[in-house]
Amino acid sequence: MSTSASMRGRRLPAGRKADLAAYVAENGQVTVGDLAQHFGVSIDTVRRDLDQLHREGALVRTHGGAVSTVDGGLRDKGLDVRMGVQIEEKERIARLAAEMVDDGAVVMLNAGTTTLAVARALRNHRDLTIATNNLRIPAEIAPSAFRDLYVFGGAVRTITQATTGPVTFTLTAGGPEVDIRCDLALVAVGAVDASGYSTTNLGDAGMMAEMIERAERTAILADSSKLGRRLFGQVATLDRADYLITDTAPTGALAAALAEAGVSVVTG
Repeated sequence: MSTSASMRGRRLPAGRKADLAAYVAENGQVTVGDLAQHFGVSIDTVRRDLDQLHREGALVRTHGGAVSTVDGGLRDKGLDVRMGVQIEEKERIARLAAEMVDDGAVVMLNAGTTTLAVARALRNHRDLTIATNNLRIPAEIAPSAFRDLYVFGGAVRTITQATTGPVTFTLTAGGPEVDIRCDLALVAVGAVDASGYSTTNLGDAGMMAEMIERAERTAILADSSKLGRRLFGQVATLDRADYLITDTAPTGALAAALAEAGVSVVTG
């Protein structure tokens, strides 16, 4: 072991964890192996440190490493990276969301890894009509679950594997738009605070807002790492949704604001 690595290994745990958090913030995304080598400590020590720092909100634990929460965290990370973040939480949210969907319902799903988990959780449903801008859903939803599946057109954002454009369809090229409505919109957002629901991209925010407008009921999907935060583009105020589905119930000012807005919080 090098002299510098030995010195790093002898640092007090609190000091090492502070350095580790700073290193993740500086690099954005790191693996457990990278951190073990950089700080001259064992894999198990790094894992314990990352777990504690995740609980403290200093970073977001991923499968095999960690991602920074600085400057919006995953704002510019690709879909495959985000699929490794908050895996268990997203699966729980997906199961709760799927329980809200009746067979034969018309459902809108926006882009993101949480809604992709919802699509997989719908495998036991039947006769659904699905409309989405999530380009991964057609390949991952069970064919037996839906009667019709529609993908909204528009510009393709490769990093999110989704389209960005109007929430509309036409029967013929250049023809009039068809007025579409859904029973339930399941909308995954990047952040939730007392001012409302928000995300990082204005085009995405516009699509989410329009999905909400076209829905009889709306459920916002957000894991607990997104609560109490605000991002660049507001999607809607709190009262525009009927439900917030999350893994851990919000507390304090956010809990009070949700209750005042009439939003039912669903956790599991």
